[in-house]
Amino acid sequence: MDRVHGALRRPALAALQQQAGRARALSLSQRGHGPSLSLSSPHPLSNGGIRGGQAQAGAMMAAAALRPHKAPPARVPTRWVAALCAACFLLGVCVVNRYWPVPEHPGCPDKASSDHSRAALNQVSQTREVIMALDKTISDIEMRLAAARAAQAMSQGMSPSDSEGDQGIMRHRMSFVMGVFTTFANRKRRDSIRQTWMPQGDQLRRLEEKGAVIRFVIGRSENPNPNNEVDRAIDAEDKEYHDILRLNHVEGYGGLPMKIQMFLSTALTTWDADFYVKVDDNVHVNIGITRSILARHRMKPRVYIGCMKSGPVVAKNDSKYYEPDHWKFGTDGNNYFRHATRQLYAVTRDLATYISANRHILHKYSNEDVSFGSWLIGLEVEHVDERSLCCGTPPDCEWKAQAGNPCGASFDWNCTGICNPVERMTEVHRRCWEGRGAEGHAQF
Repeated sequence: MDRVHGALRRPALAALQQQAGRARALSLSQRGHGPSLSLSSPHPLSNGGIRGGQAQAGAMMAAAALRPHKAPPARVPTRWVAALCAACFLLGVCVVNRYWPVPEHPGCPDKASSDHSRAALNQVSQTREVIMALDKTISDIEMRLAAARAAQAMSQGMSPSDSEGDQGIMRHRMSFVMGVFTTFANRKRRDSIRQTWMPQGDQLRRLEEKGAVIRFVIGRSENPNPNNEVDRAIDAEDKEYHDILRLNHVEGYGGLPMKIQMFLSTALTTWDADFYVKVDDNVHVNIGITRSILARHRMKPRVYIGCMKSGPVVAKNDSKYYEPDHWKFGTDGNNYFRHATRQLYAVTRDLATYISANRHILHKYSNEDVSFGSWLIGLEVEHVDERSLCCGTPPDCEWKAQAGNPCGASFDWNCTGICNPVERMTEVHRRCWEGRGAEGHAQF
């Protein structure tokens, strides 16, 4: 094709060159002689000029005609265009994913980051367990240190008890120390207990040799002096029976919550025991069964044993059980947290030491049992709901004993103790006592 175009262009180019030469010659001649304006001489454009211009225009047209003609571009099918666009799009996606990492949203982590987070959480959990174990160990050491400091303070100043039985220096580990809470006016209740379930004299000493200490717990009068009739009566009673633990605490001041704290502090400095037990003086207790219940939890460091309950929070100020801090428990009608009923409950030595060491900053509610339960809320404590420590009076205690579940303590719920305990304690003891047909109190 190129050869054909070349053959056609050569003659045309030759003619074009001849015409161009003549035109240049004519132009040079006109420049040399100048134009003639005579009427007789023709106008330069009349003959040669017009013919030269026509020749030049024809040469240009011929050259344009002889230029190679470009064929129109071929039309690409529409399907090919669509396929090409799709291929380009896919190629672009691949290139972007391969070389241009898209930043991830913080809320949508990928799998690698998720695995890393899970591993980090597991490590944090393990670290937390180790820290909790260390905290428990440190807590144990702190409570024992606080008990040692309290013992040193008591030895330097006040004596924890005025009774002769409490002046011994030897401190061997006891199974439990039981404090029977009483008041100055309850002499008859104390006598009814001495005549029934609490041993006296040599039996009390043998009981202590077997690891069980029982004392009536009472404070001092508001104005203690040698001529005070109330204090003199308690001192004479203690001298006769040797079973009273006097507290360096004004009886009635601060209520029962402060009294229980002082009891634990005094008992800790006097006896080293596994458990410290609080009992009311209108409750019947089977000593052997109670000791067996406590022995099941002897190897645990922090145990709170009793009949757990959750009574309503009383917001009416005319009620006997009015709670001034009722607003802390939410709306009206809410219940207290779980705590042991006041008639009988026990704690291990570590918990008793904790309460004794922190008694000045522990909050006291209106009810003693609620206060005691609140002191243990934030601690790692095992709450043991032992229903055999809150049996009813006969026939309830008899039925349970016949069924093989003898009671550790018996009382009437509606009286928060045995109703008319001075008159009925003997009957309850006769029908509910563990020692019927056995060898008495010393049997464990």
